[in-house]
Amino acid sequence: MNAHRSFAARADIETILAELGAARIDVPVLQPADPFLDMAGEELRRRIFVTQSETGEALCLRPEFTIPVCMAHLTAQSGPARHGYVGTVFRQRRAGSSEFLQAGIEDIGAAGTLDADARSVDDAVAMIGRLGVAHSAIEVIVGDQTVFDAVLAALGLPAGWRLALAHAFGSDAALAATLDRLSRPAPMPDMPGAIAEPALDGDQAGVERAIGSAMDAAGLSETGGRTAADIARRLLAKVEAARLAPDPALLEALGRFLAINVLLKDAPAAMTEWSAAAGVDIAEAVSALAARTDALAARGRDPQAITYRASFGRRLDYYTGLVFEVRARNGTVLAGGGRYDRLLPLLGAPAPTPGVGFSVWLDRVAETAGRAS
Repeated sequence: MNAHRSFAARADIETILAELGAARIDVPVLQPADPFLDMAGEELRRRIFVTQSETGEALCLRPEFTIPVCMAHLTAQSGPARHGYVGTVFRQRRAGSSEFLQAGIEDIGAAGTLDADARSVDDAVAMIGRLGVAHSAIEVIVGDQTVFDAVLAALGLPAGWRLALAHAFGSDAALAATLDRLSRPAPMPDMPGAIAEPALDGDQAGVERAIGSAMDAAGLSETGGRTAADIARRLLAKVEAARLAPDPALLEALGRFLAINVLLKDAPAAMTEWSAAAGVDIAEAVSALAARTDALAARGRDPQAITYRASFGRRLDYYTGLVFEVRARNGTVLAGGGRYDRLLPLLGAPAPTPGVGFSVWLDRVAETAGRAS
């Protein structure tokens, strides 16, 4: 996006944010790195630009807005709020620019989660439309982390399997690779010498103490940003997976679930049909999905114009429910977002605080609008 169009987009966004009922918020370009390293997931973690302050604090260039906006919201100690923003984010790429202009809205503390979810999708589509991309030139794809978690639980998958699958959720390639790996017996992981075999029978505290001692002896307080508790939890999950024989029926049922790709209006029926065939009860998740579909329709978003993909997620660890993307017909992602109810408590909120939001890639929107004109 050239400078003229960049400034024009900023001016347009100021007006659009106000019309959508969002109060403008500014957050610093230079951010503490730890929240992103701890909460944002591997895909974002490996792309951030990290530096260090004179006092040794790890800092990074702002790679996205959700975490900084949430931290600013907590610092202000405000009640429910709709924060709107526009600015540059910085992510490493193999080719092309590492600076991108983004805008979006974070809706924090809203009590009506279904309506807030629907409003977030509606606002993202409306913003893109106001910036010159026709509705006929886009497609909206939704998924649901809660439904995926409910399916894993209903199938009775082992904790180690669920951990691996949850980590892969949001990437078709990663999910396929994980399912392939789970179809074969897993090798027993290498054990630190200080860990006795009996301690591996679910004794996380014992494994954690042994790992902590080994790290202290080596002069390490963390390994790659992970604590002894994190390492112990992952080690026990690997041990459990190694002791389990693959269950072809469970994996086949999960594969059929992940293949669900239907219009949103047909998603509750497709989920009900799948659960009956799999012999599991996910009625609560199906009911929640149907209620969200109704909320989107009430916002004017036709469920026949939205695609539901059971395997669709976003590779950021803080998403907890609805996830969505708005794409150009050629597959370019123009906007993405979702619900992140666990993020604010992890950042220090004193009480459970819901949140949902989206970001629009203004450079991509400008290119898409330019091609259509």
